[in-house]
Amino acid sequence: MFIRRSTALVIILLAAIGLPAMAQPSPAWNAADIRLQLKKLDTLGSVLYIAAHPDDENTRLLGYLAKEKLYRTGYLSLTRGDGGQNLVGNEQSELLGLIRTQELLAARRIDGAEQFFTRAQDFGFSKNPQETFTIWDREKILGDVVYMIRKFQPDVIICRFPADSRAGHGHHTASAMLAAEAFTAAADPKRYPEQLKLVKPWQAKRILWNTFSFGSINTTADDQFKIDVGAFNPLLGKGFGEIAAESRSQHKSQGFGVPASRGSSLEYFLTIKGNTPKKDLLDDVNTSWSRVPGGEKVGRLVDAALAAYNMDDPSASVPALLEIRRAIQALPDGYWRNGKLAETEQLIYACAGLWAEAYSTAPTVVPGTNMEATVQLINRGNVKVILEQIDLPGKPNAAGQQELAYNKFTSISQTLTVPANTPESQPYWLATTHRVGMYVINDPLLVGNPENIPPLQAKIRFRIGDQEFNITRPLQYKYTDPVKGEIYQPLVIAPPVVADMNSQVYIFTDTKPQAVPVKIKAMADQVQGTVKLQLPAGFVATESSLPFNLAQKGDEVELRFNILPTKNITDNHADTFTVVMQTNGKEYTQSLLQIRYDHIPLITLFPPAAARLVSVNLKHNGNRLGYIPGAGDMVAASLRQVGYDVTELAEKDIMSGNLQQYDAIIAGVRAYNVNARMKYWQPRLMDYVNNGGKLIVQYNVNSPLVTNNLGPYPFSLSRDRVTDENAKVDFINPKDPVFHYPNEITAADFNGWVQERGLYYTANADKAYDKLFTMHDQGESPLDGSTLVAHYGKGAYVYTGLSFFRQLPAGVPGAYRLFVNLISVK
Repeated sequence: MFIRRSTALVIILLAAIGLPAMAQPSPAWNAADIRLQLKKLDTLGSVLYIAAHPDDENTRLLGYLAKEKLYRTGYLSLTRGDGGQNLVGNEQSELLGLIRTQELLAARRIDGAEQFFTRAQDFGFSKNPQETFTIWDREKILGDVVYMIRKFQPDVIICRFPADSRAGHGHHTASAMLAAEAFTAAADPKRYPEQLKLVKPWQAKRILWNTFSFGSINTTADDQFKIDVGAFNPLLGKGFGEIAAESRSQHKSQGFGVPASRGSSLEYFLTIKGNTPKKDLLDDVNTSWSRVPGGEKVGRLVDAALAAYNMDDPSASVPALLEIRRAIQALPDGYWRNGKLAETEQLIYACAGLWAEAYSTAPTVVPGTNMEATVQLINRGNVKVILEQIDLPGKPNAAGQQELAYNKFTSISQTLTVPANTPESQPYWLATTHRVGMYVINDPLLVGNPENIPPLQAKIRFRIGDQEFNITRPLQYKYTDPVKGEIYQPLVIAPPVVADMNSQVYIFTDTKPQAVPVKIKAMADQVQGTVKLQLPAGFVATESSLPFNLAQKGDEVELRFNILPTKNITDNHADTFTVVMQTNGKEYTQSLLQIRYDHIPLITLFPPAAARLVSVNLKHNGNRLGYIPGAGDMVAASLRQVGYDVTELAEKDIMSGNLQQYDAIIAGVRAYNVNARMKYWQPRLMDYVNNGGKLIVQYNVNSPLVTNNLGPYPFSLSRDRVTDENAKVDFINPKDPVFHYPNEITAADFNGWVQERGLYYTANADKAYDKLFTMHDQGESPLDGSTLVAHYGKGAYVYTGLSFFRQLPAGVPGAYRLFVNLISVK
């Protein structure tokens, strides 16, 4: 998707002054907000905060800088948090990154900072920067950081972490290393000279490390430069400890809800490069209008507007703001001129009480088809506003000149044809296939953007006094929910037809055909064609193609293909097949995926309609499994794929049900972290084991736990992990029956694992436990706590920190074989 430079700049400038992204149609500033923004208009200073992940940012400091010091403030997160765990659902990897992107944007709307990213993908925990830079392309990510510094032009750069092991994570350390290198490189025209077509070299005044006290690590000291960020802002009615808690609590997928703090709070800093500040972070930086050639006049005008501002009648400030706008327009083109011009225009809209939105009556539209679009406006201020023109996509001059009378609601509806070249709703960093650790961004103008710029927008031209203005509003989908009320969601741009499958992995243990239901859904009216499966070598479908004919948008039909291997299953192999739909002479291979949570906007993407075909030499013992859901995983669904009857267990099933009917019970990941009832269920589960059952507990983090008694005998959880998914695995006792029944487990079963071997391994285990494996990352000592097995009464207990929750949905053959053996332990 190509974004014009001017459009991208406008989006960035709007973000700079705290406009909502997709949650509301128009700025909702009250009189106190307007006064705060007037004060910000008089401040010309900027700070860029740099770290590695969502949640790394210091929200209290960001809020203080953005809303107390009134600097333009940004957070550059190298990654979108793709490699973490999900406490609100079962999305992983890129899908989790989409959720965390929106959580970061929600946090920024609260603390007032802006959000940016590089092309780096969070590939999971990394123990040191050397490992990190074997997976990240250091030069490309450094180039992204340099580009954002040149684009944002910060006076001061702040790192969250040091460039050494105290950072606690290879990504953290790498973020500090890249920030320090970019501080110098951004000012050097010989570094990344191709960027100079879009931005110019920039030298920040200084780069600082925001030292911290986390747990047992305290890097602060009294002799460091420090500032008190615990101020109370009467215009906001809150202190920055309260604002920070609201902001940080948006990281819901990480379970980071935190209490508000109030009162004095010190932040400490060490200088990395540049001179050390003595009184203020922006010492030696001119933050007044005199830093812009000819800007002194603007400064005087802003001061006068502030002095005359009447919170009972903000519209009285419009004439002064029009004069300020005219004065800014007369300045030479430049960073502060353009940014402050956008801020001034937003203040004029807010003081004039001008409200505007554009929306669609349908949630989804298809390029080349018709849609109903509505633009709604109202003038709620004592200012004369003349609507000059409205341009809609593919339909210029959708409305002509008229005066927007005071407090009279104006609604203009049009039928338009969605331009045929409108790009589908696909996050730009997922539009191209990428390798592990690095997203592909072909358009340099997209670097740093947190999300796509809406492709369908209404352009509204109007006049106030003798000046013309242009408002751009994205076409959104607006509807009324009977419980939640009026809801705005991003408008979805879709292909004419999509396919959906019940499973993302199909396991073949023999040559019997498997039914593969494919649901075809029309995203437009009158869609007909054929569907076929594009299969890898070694598989065939009994149906070469099947027809579909869908009359209306939203209609669905389920077609059933039967896939079978062409030869006996003798080894383990994984491949991919794709659904191909043909209609109107074109082929489409997309599915529709939507992520819905109340705390973020609807996320829509169109990934390939594809699934894994896994050939695995697998035998399994038992049939009925009980599954206790944890923090969200797809292990239960994966086990159903290999023929198990899996029942999800709840309070009644565990406390009063017949647990002995299950051949094994499995606890989902982090069940003992997120389910308070596990403390009370644990005695029942131990009775189940004692009476002959098998309990398999998947990984938990070491704090907080609802109970420390996770098994029949004592053990504790450490922070040990093996991050190299290819790390060598040794069997402690190769004769142990767990390696031989019902499948013969060998080192080959650890081939093809993804992201990691495992995490939060056990420690201090009682001698009653047998340890199965040793493994380690390069340069480290062997770890033997990944998997424990113990016999208890008539049954058996297994605890495993191996990351089956990643391996099984990814279709790793050996992971299935090993997990089945753990279920079958005698």
